[in-house]
Amino acid sequence: MIFATVVLEAAEGAILAHSVIEGDGRLRKGVRLGPAELAQLRAAGIAQVTVARLEPGDVGEDAAATRLARALVPDAGAVGLRLTPAFTGRVNLYATAPGLAELDVAAIHALNAIDPSITLATLAPYTRVAAQTLVGTVKIISYAVRETALAEAEAVARAAVRVRPVVLREAGLILTEVPGLPEKLVVKGREAVEGRLRALGMALVDCRRVAHDEAAIAGAIGGLGGQMVLILTGSATSDLHDTAPEALRRAGGQVARFGMPVDPGNLLFHGRHGARPVIGLPGCARSPALNGADWVLERLACGLDLTDRDIAEMGVGGLLKEIPIRPQPREGASST
Repeated sequence: MIFATVVLEAAEGAILAHSVIEGDGRLRKGVRLGPAELAQLRAAGIAQVTVARLEPGDVGEDAAATRLARALVPDAGAVGLRLTPAFTGRVNLYATAPGLAELDVAAIHALNAIDPSITLATLAPYTRVAAQTLVGTVKIISYAVRETALAEAEAVARAAVRVRPVVLREAGLILTEVPGLPEKLVVKGREAVEGRLRALGMALVDCRRVAHDEAAIAGAIGGLGGQMVLILTGSATSDLHDTAPEALRRAGGQVARFGMPVDPGNLLFHGRHGARPVIGLPGCARSPALNGADWVLERLACGLDLTDRDIAEMGVGGLLKEIPIRPQPREGASST
């Protein structure tokens, strides 16, 4: 691509590099200069302009952005995305339904290393999205890029962006009660859980309030409706063999892990009861604020496996905003 300042007589057919505002008229950057545009510039007393002119082997910004977006998302409808028409070298990728942004991170890094003018910016991996959430944006920074660089970008990042859909649509919730637990906290907990499920397009189809007792919780697990079991205890779970994890085992389920390196959200356990995922929610789940339980809930709702390594790797970026209702804030009055 040639980028230069030229006299008007040499500018026909070139791309205007900078917007020109003179008098009542305006020519926006990116417009291709034809006889009418040149006449407008002459009438404004402008004798020269800065332009870009494509050379053989160049691909214009909109055509390049369209090609790259289609390589990234070969079948948009099948992966929960919608692509916008290219404009000023940009194509946006929008989610069409709730789910998680699923990315081939290595491929995207490789794409962005090919040419500074060929770019893709995305949400962080596994960010929860809703319909119309902007998941990524392709931007061709220059007015054109080389065909060879574009073809390389198309190849390395093919099918690198998708939305992992929610596959579990219903959940049941067990709320345990201990003496002295304020009713408002019980209500607040249910409302916060319902809000989380609603954001994922899920429904709370069963909710049972039982004593904070191993036998009572085990009985509730066995009879609870829903494709996922959520347990929010009146007394925080503080050990792998505390009341709620033992209740899951007593009901015939398995506990996969207790504890996670996300704060707030450390005191979470998860496992399975038959085919159903089970999450023992930490007390911070009574707040609608983001916490570690959200990341576990979202992945399991989307049918993703959740290994020890997956949870361990949540620690980087896992220091989340403090929750005001927390009984033991991480920074006490003596902290400096």
